[in-house]
Amino acid sequence: MSNFRLTYTKLNLAILLGGSLLLASCGGNSNTEEGAASDLTGDIQIDGSSTVYPITEAVAEEFRAEAPDVRVTVGVSGSGGGFKKFSRGEIDITNASRSIKESESEVAKENGISYIELPVAFDGLTVVVHPENDWVKDITVAELKKIWEPAAQGTIKKWNQIRPEWPDKEIHLYGAGVESGTYDYFTEAIVGESHSSRGDYTASEDDNVLVQGVSTDPLALGFFGYAYYEENKGKLKAVPVNDENDANGKGAILPSVETVKDGTYAPLSRPLFIYVNSKATARPEVVEFVNYYLDNAGALSEEVGYIPMPAEQYEAQKAKFKEFSSGTAKK
Repeated sequence: MSNFRLTYTKLNLAILLGGSLLLASCGGNSNTEEGAASDLTGDIQIDGSSTVYPITEAVAEEFRAEAPDVRVTVGVSGSGGGFKKFSRGEIDITNASRSIKESESEVAKENGISYIELPVAFDGLTVVVHPENDWVKDITVAELKKIWEPAAQGTIKKWNQIRPEWPDKEIHLYGAGVESGTYDYFTEAIVGESHSSRGDYTASEDDNVLVQGVSTDPLALGFFGYAYYEENKGKLKAVPVNDENDANGKGAILPSVETVKDGTYAPLSRPLFIYVNSKATARPEVVEFVNYYLDNAGALSEEVGYIPMPAEQYEAQKAKFKEFSSGTAKK
């Protein structure tokens, strides 16, 4: 399992040095010539992360205008659900809010699926409470762990068990379902072990369900991707997170475009990905779509509430994808 608590600098280095190119074998045709999108036909099947969904759907909507005869379908089954379909060859592209696991990669290999991992934006997992909550001004990573670790189940039930000055009232928890990459990332960053948490909380792979839950429950605390907070911030309150393990001692930090970009919102900043099946790159509509995605992900990710990568990183991903789709990438 990769270390999800990478700093922003390490994430950038990993991307710039090409650590995201993962493949078992290469194949496919060269990229479609620019300007030929309107002549394309076919179907592109995409599934996976609900966190990445808004970016991919925004790209798909714009692409449909450029290539009206290409049918792009974007589903939501969570990062884990998407990888299951992807590793069986059922979809062309999967959205992911975490890197592929070794076990998932092995299944793909067994099924003759090779792939490329392409980072497309950054996200800051956002801890939220109801706007009427007037006691939570900030929260530490240790306090979040105390709330969410497996030992908390059936034990940590009230707000004043976290801080004595908080009210003697029930705490109602909302968070990502276990098939979600958001769940994997959050548990690794907060609890210290991926896929490890209490189970007595309202869980969903659909972030809109979590937004609805927290926004209607004054005793709620939840977490999900920054874009869903940004879209609904009129009915939610984001909680500043204090990473007390940070040697630089930055204090409690709110997620924002700036704090995710500069790495001060730790440890809940992360990259977002799409994965592309090598066999799908034999179809020009898929190659054109992925290139269109990388050309427009910066602007569209910001439009839907996420944090774009620097322009040179998108260019680096396009160069790697060109090698991959033409079958010239080094193994």
